[in-house]
Amino acid sequence: MQESADVVVVGAGVAGLITARELGRAGKHVLVLEARDRLGGRVWTDERFDRPLEMGGTWVHWLQPHVWAEISRLGLEVTRGPRPEKAYWLAGDQVRTGTLDGFMELIDPGMRRLLSDTMDVVPRPYAPTSSPALASVDGATVQDKLDELDLPVEEYNANEAAWVGHLNAPPSEAGFSAALRWTAATAGSWHLMHEASAVFRLTEGTRALVSALAEEARAEIRTSTTVSRIEHGDDGAVVTTADGSRITAGRVVVSLPQNILPSVEFSPALPPGKIAPAEEKAASQGVKVWIRVRGPITPFFAYSSAQHPLSVVRTEFIGQDDAVLVAFGADSTRISPDDRDAVQKALNVWRDDLEVLDSTGHDWMADPLSGETWMIHRPGQVSRYLEEQQRSEGGLHFAGSDHANLWPGFIDGAVESGLRVARQITVGE
Repeated sequence: MQESADVVVVGAGVAGLITARELGRAGKHVLVLEARDRLGGRVWTDERFDRPLEMGGTWVHWLQPHVWAEISRLGLEVTRGPRPEKAYWLAGDQVRTGTLDGFMELIDPGMRRLLSDTMDVVPRPYAPTSSPALASVDGATVQDKLDELDLPVEEYNANEAAWVGHLNAPPSEAGFSAALRWTAATAGSWHLMHEASAVFRLTEGTRALVSALAEEARAEIRTSTTVSRIEHGDDGAVVTTADGSRITAGRVVVSLPQNILPSVEFSPALPPGKIAPAEEKAASQGVKVWIRVRGPITPFFAYSSAQHPLSVVRTEFIGQDDAVLVAFGADSTRISPDDRDAVQKALNVWRDDLEVLDSTGHDWMADPLSGETWMIHRPGQVSRYLEEQQRSEGGLHFAGSDHANLWPGFIDGAVESGLRVARQITVGE
């Protein structure tokens, strides 16, 4: 079957939907092709444990300008989980208990020292590669910089675990530039960065945002449609789907996660600066686990270390007879979200008084349509590849939170990227 469109958008995640909406408003005939049987990509609200659980992207904040503008315009409500009343963390093999404020005081000196040069290195976070100083630190890992601080063991464990929660990766593989870029987005304040990246969520789930964007898009959206090949040139492109259908288009927008870009055949082949980061892979390789425990419980959070299957756990929902926790680990191969016994054992590191009733999640690393969780670059990847990843190739354009400027890896970055690419197409004509 042969058909045509002004623009074909590959992928119906938030970046793809934003791109489609903007181009539709500009009068383009837009066709969106999504391989999954649902919209949203790595943003996915699913009903489990009788709650709307976020399998992927979750948190938003008013310091994330692009997504907050969408939230305000659409009138979406924002909420948060219960404030923790207890805290658990490790000092070597010893469990410490205290309060949230006490834990924050514990990690504050290390965080301040680690991030003291943030605004000198990334003075304009909306244009990270414009700073010559970025390349000078981009080769270091978060682990390298933590080790330089020579912190006492309790402070070190606490700071390391806090970063594992942010990075969803071993600190030994995560580029230090990731820590600096997130902190620069909150004007150098690690406290604000922590809040902006892990506290507030949409009351009705991210599905409310995804649904609203899809409804606004003046585009035809096809799910369960996999793109296998893209032939492209300055005068247009031909997109071939897995069933052999061919679609001609003036422009094509590819909004796929970085790690699975090679799953599509491109002719001519993409330049090394786009393929190399996919071959190297993102540093993020972790797991997100939802855990239902017997209640009632007092809201808490807990931090362990990068070596534990679950490094971060906190309370997200409180019921009369149960509670739901969300947990993160640095390595998805160490624990399965559906292995209740393994999850129980992981929780016992801090607390052996919690009874796990069920656990769930989604293995994004094993998912062939994602191959990664949220974007955390490896050392050197930002300075080597980011500009190339954002650059169009004739009629071929690239969108996605993976190569956003201000909040890479967040929903905000997806919105930013979609807006940028739509403008490239409409203004460039």
